[in-house]
Amino acid sequence: MADGSGDGVDSVGFGVVEARSVLAAACAAAGLDPAGARMLRLGEHAVFRLASASLVVRIGRSADYLDAARQELAVSAWLNSSGVPTVRVAEVDADQPLIVDDRVVVFWRTAGSGDEYGTTGELATALRRMHALVPPVGLVLPAFVPFGRSSRRLDDAADLDPADRSFLQHRVEVLDDAYRSLRFALPPGPIHGDANVGNLLHDDDGTPVLIDLDGFATGPREWDLILTAMYHDLYGWHSADEYAAFVDGYGFDVMAWDGYPVLRDIRETMMVVWMAQNIGNDDRTAAEFGKRMRALRTGASRRDWSPF
Repeated sequence: MADGSGDGVDSVGFGVVEARSVLAAACAAAGLDPAGARMLRLGEHAVFRLASASLVVRIGRSADYLDAARQELAVSAWLNSSGVPTVRVAEVDADQPLIVDDRVVVFWRTAGSGDEYGTTGELATALRRMHALVPPVGLVLPAFVPFGRSSRRLDDAADLDPADRSFLQHRVEVLDDAYRSLRFALPPGPIHGDANVGNLLHDDDGTPVLIDLDGFATGPREWDLILTAMYHDLYGWHSADEYAAFVDGYGFDVMAWDGYPVLRDIRETMMVVWMAQNIGNDDRTAAEFGKRMRALRTGASRRDWSPF
């Protein structure tokens, strides 16, 4: 289960055709066969699982992702050496990250042979261990900024209705001001940035492995707890028992913190803004975006939202 809401760099004209063209060229450079590759996701990155090898290929939207990709490699090495099982970079016939057609490409080992998500309790344990770590000397994580790319993303969303763009821009401005007034209950530190069970996969031994490291930053630890809370509270994607296991595993209930409503609304708005850049890709995305916009405007229930 995942719903794209990271805040990476955007570029125009990044769809399925472009992503598959980059995949083919990157695989040629790395000595791999792209035939039969399955697209897993198209959002901040295009993500493919290769049929010819136990690898996942992540393609960033532009060359501006290069520093972030290098950071991902460093974070992976750090977490794995610190006892937090994390996705590992693959050994291929090319130096990584690769730059192909002005896109950044990294080949990762698959966490397992399938797509078995971790549990909410396992996610809580992984986050608690990760949050207790101190980054090594030389690994400088960026400061977390919730709406760092949202304005540019809205500007670049060519298929977005002007009224929807204006509504979202205003909502971002209001919530950004509210964020600056929050008083956090937990001390700041390293955060995953997109912590949800969709980014925790079981390997073939059943060990839960953290994936999708591009949102790593230094910031409020509450941010890593907010998605699991929202998935239960707003969308019903987690049951009450699943959320209780998350709270028990981590030792803190973010929903009991008085800043929860603000952080929840920020995260939800980011999810909708992220989707705005992809509404021209297919009818399913456009329909889901329309449903979400109606809920934001009217305050309607979110229980019919579908994960993306």
